[in-house]
Amino acid sequence: MLVNLLTAAIFLSCSSNNADKLPAGLVNNPKSASGNVDYGVAVIEFSKMEHDFGRLIQGEKVSYSYKFTNTGKSDLIISKVSASCGCTASKYSKEPIKPGKEGKVEVTFDSNGQRGMVNKTVTVVTNTQPQTTILRLKAQVITPGN
Repeated sequence: MLVNLLTAAIFLSCSSNNADKLPAGLVNNPKSASGNVDYGVAVIEFSKMEHDFGRLIQGEKVSYSYKFTNTGKSDLIISKVSASCGCTASKYSKEPIKPGKEGKVEVTFDSNGQRGMVNKTVTVVTNTQPQTTILRLKAQVITPGN
């Protein structure tokens, strides 16, 4: 009899009660399994994600602007841009970028104290899915006289 009572208790506790579940219409996943982006989100598309400064003489400062377009359906907001080292500084579009409009992330690399092949990253945090985009820059830094 105790076994029957336990079996009944387990069966009843596992019954399906949808009262505490969210309706499927309230869940908004901006990416589907097919990889298509929902029309209501901002989408950042860079024309180029990596830049090679080529050969630099140690101590040179060089800049490059990574251009992007908001191809989504809502305003694109950049909340933060950070570099992988103190030798790289950045400026970026602070105002919301309307759908179809362009913006830029300008990166300045200071090769002072650097040497050889240099690979750096710049992380752009936005209101997109995914929230972070990694931009890359590289250079061959030579010392004066080489």
